[in-house]
Amino acid sequence: MPGENLSRDEARERAALLSVDGYEVSLDVRSAVGDTQGGGPRTFRSVTTLRFRCNEPGASSFADLVAPSVTAVSLNGRDLDPSEVFDGTRIALEDLAADNELVVDAQCAYSRTGEGLHRFVDPEDGEVYLYTQYEPADSRRVFANFEQPDLKAPFRFEVRAPEEWTVWSNGAGERVDGVWRFAETKPISTYITCVVAGPYHYVTDSYERVLEDGTRLEIPLGALCRKGLAPHFDADDVFLITKQGLDFFHDHFDYPYPFGKYDQAFVPEYNLGAMENPGLVTFREEYIFRGKVTQASYEGRANTILHEMAHMWFGDLVTMEWWDDLWLKESFADFMGAFANVGATRFKDAWITFANRRKAWAYRADQLPSTHPVTADIRDLEDAKLNFDGITYAKGASALKQLVAYVGQDAFLEGARRYFKRHAYGNTRLGDLLSVLEETSGRDMAAWARSWLQTAGVNSLTPQVLLSAEGRIDELAVVQEAAVIAPADHPELRPHRVAVGLYRRTGGGSLERYARAEVDVDGPRTVVAELAGAEAPELVLVNDDDLTYCKTRFDDTSLATLREHLGSLTDPLARALCWSALWNMTRDALLPARDFIGLVLRFAGRESGIGVLQMLHAWAESALTHYVAPEWRETGGRLLGRGALRELREAAPGGEPQLAWARFFAAVASEEAELSLLRGLLDGSEKINGLEVDQELRWAFLAPLAAHGVADEAVLAAELARDDTASGKRHQVRCLAARPSAAVKAQAWAQVVESDALSNALVEATIAGFERSSQRELLAPYTEKYFAAIERVWAERSIQIGMDVVRGLFPSLMDSQDTLDATDAWLSAHEDAAPALRRLVLEARDDLSRALRGQACDAAAAR
Repeated sequence: MPGENLSRDEARERAALLSVDGYEVSLDVRSAVGDTQGGGPRTFRSVTTLRFRCNEPGASSFADLVAPSVTAVSLNGRDLDPSEVFDGTRIALEDLAADNELVVDAQCAYSRTGEGLHRFVDPEDGEVYLYTQYEPADSRRVFANFEQPDLKAPFRFEVRAPEEWTVWSNGAGERVDGVWRFAETKPISTYITCVVAGPYHYVTDSYERVLEDGTRLEIPLGALCRKGLAPHFDADDVFLITKQGLDFFHDHFDYPYPFGKYDQAFVPEYNLGAMENPGLVTFREEYIFRGKVTQASYEGRANTILHEMAHMWFGDLVTMEWWDDLWLKESFADFMGAFANVGATRFKDAWITFANRRKAWAYRADQLPSTHPVTADIRDLEDAKLNFDGITYAKGASALKQLVAYVGQDAFLEGARRYFKRHAYGNTRLGDLLSVLEETSGRDMAAWARSWLQTAGVNSLTPQVLLSAEGRIDELAVVQEAAVIAPADHPELRPHRVAVGLYRRTGGGSLERYARAEVDVDGPRTVVAELAGAEAPELVLVNDDDLTYCKTRFDDTSLATLREHLGSLTDPLARALCWSALWNMTRDALLPARDFIGLVLRFAGRESGIGVLQMLHAWAESALTHYVAPEWRETGGRLLGRGALRELREAAPGGEPQLAWARFFAAVASEEAELSLLRGLLDGSEKINGLEVDQELRWAFLAPLAAHGVADEAVLAAELARDDTASGKRHQVRCLAARPSAAVKAQAWAQVVESDALSNALVEATIAGFERSSQRELLAPYTEKYFAAIERVWAERSIQIGMDVVRGLFPSLMDSQDTLDATDAWLSAHEDAAPALRRLVLEARDDLSRALRGQACDAAAAR
């Protein structure tokens, strides 16, 4: 049998043969506390009773289980020899009956990588916390099952845990005779079952609603986190967003929340943002803010809460058959996160954040050599793991936003309502959704799907303006092209519903829209007849209001206007779209990176949207690190450092922009006077009016001091003593790895690459510290070591750690043709490497190649 990597063909064969009636899973996690069990992995007992039917009696199949050992296996009352039927990842099932009962008694391993049942020891108080994380296929690390999304079943869990612990699962639970027993779930997929256990801090509330038929719906609400984070836990705001979301989705979906209670657990060392386990959603605990953050952080948390809530319908109630149609849950949830945020909460600018931040993720992913249609070709579980990407989430959500413009919001939502009622607790494919949308809209959804869901690549839209002798528009056209440096096999030109906006400066100097037209762009060139005769514009904004998914380009006049007057553009969404377009031009080597940095230095201080401002900071830092000519990098760093300090000092005391500029200043500080100011802000000898240097900001200031050799090991140890928490430990580990020493880099490399002693969170922190832009010479020896190690790391470590290492340690800072050649040499010599590993290396190669093109563009601008 193959190892852990289940293929799509195997899953289809098994689904055609079997159907599942139910699971009973008994876990004993009392071993999570106390001394370790000898020299092997720490394990817990897992006993699974699995009842299923086979439509071909006498046939053979298999169950999935990844475990160090199996104590006993019985099939239909026959005891089987575990050594004969279990190979470490699968249990062979021979001579099946029409109705079957499989019982598996196993010793499963606790995880330190965030996969399966993760065990975390809080350094602050020694308490142990457990939680599960399964997507796409790690429930088999906790109990025996059929690990594929289309074999849904009801689940009953029971858990034996230490006396002082509380345990949660998908269903409501109670402790009886020392055992936590949970209500049976509705039919759900294995990957969204969940157990959380430990001495968590737990807060409760409730949601009530009278349904249209007059019945009262009451949903118990809960929110939990580690005890150490309880003082920072603003559960009231979490519950507020939760109730607003439940109201919104009940109003729009016409299908009551179907899973009983609604707990939300904020857990440590989490690999994802969150996971939609019905009745028990899990989040990374960084969504509990230990220090002052901007409203962008609260908006981001609200978006995630609503995203996961949308999954209760899109993904949990109705689930895709296989990971090819992952978009059926993730694209919809990503769209609904912004849609509900705007419609139900205080975050009315969520579509601006979507346009500026989420779509940037999609644009990058859609230009990589690994780009794929929204409905992807997922051959196996490794493919599935890598497809939780910007295409499946943000491009898919953008396509849905375009779909709403195409069919209308009412038809779109009515289609969703029919979809839920028609396929409740079942599994679907693309055609199932398209059929209901055709019913409600009367549109040809197959043609739309072919263009938007079944092709890859991003288009660019550029305005062409011809003026009459009188200075009015004689003709305005939109030119559509395949993306710059797009994959050769993805030249698709799509139909777009776009708004084209015309802007001019007013007498007061502001840049405002004076004309707008919506048009269906189709093919290489589309004339916008409605704007003929309008006054000559200073700025033409294609995709005004962000109706479609495209890269916006500018004509020469518009680009010249933005260079001088970007800060005068009054509409915040239009301004965000212009910034996004300029960043895409920088990444595509159409705008010198130093010009983009200049625009940030000139206009970012006038940006009113805090989320947009923080995105500009990230882009400016990326431009400096990757896209400016190497000979200008030091100059650019000085300009950014001085500009950030100027804006920091000029920002309103105590406001969010001041905090954002403080963090950006720390990220780019390099000169002695700047580092001295950071030291002074830490020891209290320096003050900036209104800036509160809380613990999280202290670590932000220490990171550059460590990277520049100003804060040594003793300083970092003293700071950890001040903040002796799990969060503090992660910060300290990152700062320790950032120090400018060959010995430090060698130690960090060994800890991540040569050892598996670190948890997933500390691997992530070490990699973040290891890769410092100012330390290129120290990192030069690791290019050869990287290519020598990655195939072994991929084979020996979990897929999550493998992804972290392959992505995080790629020598992107060794931005030269030599590194590109070394990457190509590895790819040529490893054509038979795991496809998922090759994909990661190909993506990193593409980023490096793009950076070199950007540097060449920037160098040419200086000549």
